[in-house]
Amino acid sequence: MLNILNFEAFIIAITILTLTPGLDTALVLRNTSRAGFSDGAVTSFGICLGLFVHATLSALGVSFILTQSAELFYLVKAVGAAYLIWLGIGSLRAATTPQGIRVDVGTKQDLSVLRSLREGFLSNVLNPKTAVFYLAFLPQFVNPEHSPLIQSLVMAGIHFIIAMIWQCGLSAMLNGAKKLLNSSGFMRWMEGITGAVLVILGIKLLFEKGEF
Repeated sequence: MLNILNFEAFIIAITILTLTPGLDTALVLRNTSRAGFSDGAVTSFGICLGLFVHATLSALGVSFILTQSAELFYLVKAVGAAYLIWLGIGSLRAATTPQGIRVDVGTKQDLSVLRSLREGFLSNVLNPKTAVFYLAFLPQFVNPEHSPLIQSLVMAGIHFIIAMIWQCGLSAMLNGAKKLLNSSGFMRWMEGITGAVLVILGIKLLFEKGEF
């Protein structure tokens, strides 16, 4: 496709990456538990939009700075980690407040959608590991005889589709389970678990050293 090198290998590798549990999965599940499938799907959409930012930066070589400047790398890393911890703390606070979990859709659905889109997008864009991964991963499949930017955006688009299908599927399954186990106690438990995961991921990202 569009002269992308080793296209089959790219599809296999990016699919395995997508299916591996991590921050994206935790955030989608956390927001699904907060307000249902639409919240999880919009969060996934925001996450996947961030892929195009990383693909563009990778193609333009901006992400290369992160592998060369330890100070900049840790600065971006700290910002991303702080944001994850902030999201996680918000979930933990909601888990201790029965009113903090809304099982039904209220009149502020539009606000919820915008919030979920913003959370998904920022969590992806502020993650330096995604930037470094794209910098190291995408060039392996770029044909130097054609536009690196177009090829990188196409690969990000493929990643976008695979990730949306997977994450929205997870959101739908959780939403079905939520309806089956529709109780405030269960929802607070889910909010607390996913919030704790986000905090742990943020702390892990913040204190990992020397990983470029």
